[in-house]
Amino acid sequence: MELTTVSDDLAVVHDGLDVRRYEGLEPDTVHEIDGFVLRTLPRPDGELLCRFATVNDVHFGEVEAGVIEGMDLGPTFSSAPGEEPYPEMMNRCAVDEMAAAAVDLVLVKGDLTSRGTMEEVQAFLDCYEVAFGDRLRWFRGNHESYHNLSVGEPAPFAMGLPGVTLAVVDTSIDGRPNGGLDDADLVWLKDLAETADGPVLVFGHHQCWSPESNQRPADYFGIRPDDSERLIELFASHRNLRGYFAGHTHRNRVRRFGVTRDVPFVEVASVKEFPGVWAEYKVYEGGILQVVHRISAPEALTWTDKTRAMYAGMYDAYARGELSDRCFAIATQG
Repeated sequence: MELTTVSDDLAVVHDGLDVRRYEGLEPDTVHEIDGFVLRTLPRPDGELLCRFATVNDVHFGEVEAGVIEGMDLGPTFSSAPGEEPYPEMMNRCAVDEMAAAAVDLVLVKGDLTSRGTMEEVQAFLDCYEVAFGDRLRWFRGNHESYHNLSVGEPAPFAMGLPGVTLAVVDTSIDGRPNGGLDDADLVWLKDLAETADGPVLVFGHHQCWSPESNQRPADYFGIRPDDSERLIELFASHRNLRGYFAGHTHRNRVRRFGVTRDVPFVEVASVKEFPGVWAEYKVYEGGILQVVHRISAPEALTWTDKTRAMYAGMYDAYARGELSDRCFAIATQG
């Protein structure tokens, strides 16, 4: 059994294909459920203003999960002949859950495709655009930029929702798997922070390098150290920038750096494989909650339980993260 989600009023326990949802719980209260002792998240003050969702690393067109170029860890997994391809199945199930949640907006944070083809982009749109229409916003990741494919709304761009501004930066670099930010992106974000009314959440595909690391590799897998440092300095000097949210690593993780204090720098796991998730953001007048949901259709759980064994069995511990990496409160004032 796994306690997968805890919100202000909800806890979800997965036991194989059995999904148990405990709704209507009291916020900020200790509960004992299915042998788990948990505390629900504190509910921020004021009214619930809006709810939006994100997904990332959806990888339409992929045919084999668990492959790392140049490495042979195994095992790898594929859909059986005649089965619905697993990226299409996992994304269909994610879309069904987000649609049922009636969120105000869905933001897809890159890696729409496997090989960066327009055919794969169209498969993504056939799944997401049909379901969400003008509630859908999306931008590219390294699986697109590596193949020099420029798709999606050109970033940077901002979206206003009740109680929050969402800012998108394009961290992808043409022909490269890692990420960066140019001067124009940072100037744009600085100007937005200085003029925005209320909290700003920032979204990109690649995760930040940690300024507290004792290593500074030029080929860092996320945003290059120099660019990460400038972005983090911008957060430190503009306290209405209240979080940075990425994908790319296929893991659930949140980090907080000394210079930015309580601001979360977040990575959300992929849709296409274990743990197979989407993230919900509940915006209240007095704060925001991130609540990560494991995609819970039976076919999705069957697939993601298989793929937790990827990379010599290490993927479960790597990708799942702690509950506090998935579900937590975001302060809207620094």
